[in-house]
This record gives sequence, structure tokens and C-alpha cells, in this order.
Amino acid sequence: MHTLLSQWQPRLLALATAGLGDDSAHDINHLHRVWRNAELLLQEHADADALVVLAACYLHDLVNLPKNHRERHLASRQAAALACRQLEELDFPADKLAAVGHAIETHSFSANLPPHTIEAQIVQDADRIDALGAVGLARLFYTAARMDSALAHGADPLAQHRELDDKAYALDHIVTKLDKLPGKMQTAAGRALAERRLAVLTDFRATFAAEWGAASGPA
Repeated sequence: MHTLLSQWQPRLLALATAGLGDDSAHDINHLHRVWRNAELLLQEHADADALVVLAACYLHDLVNLPKNHRERHLASRQAAALACRQLEELDFPADKLAAVGHAIETHSFSANLPPHTIEAQIVQDADRIDALGAVGLARLFYTAARMDSALAHGADPLAQHRELDDKAYALDHIVTKLDKLPGKMQTAAGRALAERRLAVLTDFRATFAAEWGAASGPA
């Protein structure tokens, strides 16, 4: 299997690179990290098909729409269809195409589709883990800047006396979405890793608020 993975990885990388846009939160380094996360999870799931996982990790963002795009929830389905067409042209094992497509289709938080195979569960966990930890924190603020969000609410950064709004304030995203990810992990190994990385975000949030203070004027 290791030889097979080594043979396919550069071909998958070439497909992924050709389809990348200008979003540095979803660049080739993100794909490498997702695969590395998946490799950790595969160690606990010897029954999973590593080639299916590899292909889905590298091709899951072939169609990557902005978070505020009205068809964002359809992007993973479009990516799955495109990936299967391109893999078929490369003579990827035909009996694995459906599994790759399912893993890509169900990886997305926006699509909200349940993964029914261990391969899809691993890919979903591996991708979401990259939203946590120090790298996840950097990706959070990078994406917030692209969406013209403020760093935090000026007078109430921890939302103690207001509704959370992660479209307006980047810091709110830690609570509105990211701190829920460990509980949504599909695998025990993914959950353990996600919990460790979430601690980085929660510690940062507390430190940020302490340094931020409370502005005297409006937010």
C-alpha cells in the first residue's frame, strides 16, 4: 500500500495544484496538513482504505467557494463530481471512485452531510482538525480579513452582554463554531487531537480579551 500511495500522491498533488485559487487558508499546505492529520487517524483504523483517504484529502477543495457565497453548501458536491471525473481520466481504481466521491462530498461543514464510511469519517475529521490549534487560529484571522470582519467587538470581545456574530467579529468564531468541533468528530482519535488543539484557541481567546481590554467608545 505504501508504494501505491507514493505512486499516486504526486499525481493527486498535480490535480490539486491546478485547481487552487488565491485562498491561502485552503492552499497546498492545507492539503498536506489534512493528509498528515489523516495519516495519524489511519494508524487507529487499519481497516480503512488509505488510497481513498489520500485522494480525498488532496482533492476535497477542487471547488472552494468563499464562506459567504450563496452556494457554499454545494461546493463539496461539485468538488466530488469533478474529482471523480479527473481521477477516472487518470485510470484511478474504478472500484474506489465512489468512496473518494463520498469522502469529498461529506467533508464539508457547510454541506452538513453525514459520512457513512470510515474513510469519509477520517477525511472529515482531518480537515476539521486543521481549523484548530495555532494554524487554525492563523487561518481564522486570515479568512476574517478576507471577509472584512473586525478582530473583535471593541467593548465586549467575549460577548458577555451581546449576541455572538462571527461574520462581524473574528474572535466570536471560536465560540460560534470552532469550540464545537471536537464534539462533532467522527473518530475517537480525531476527537482527542481536536480537544488538544482547541485548548490553544480557548487559551488565546482569554489572553486576547485580557490584552484587548474594553474600549471607551462604541464597537
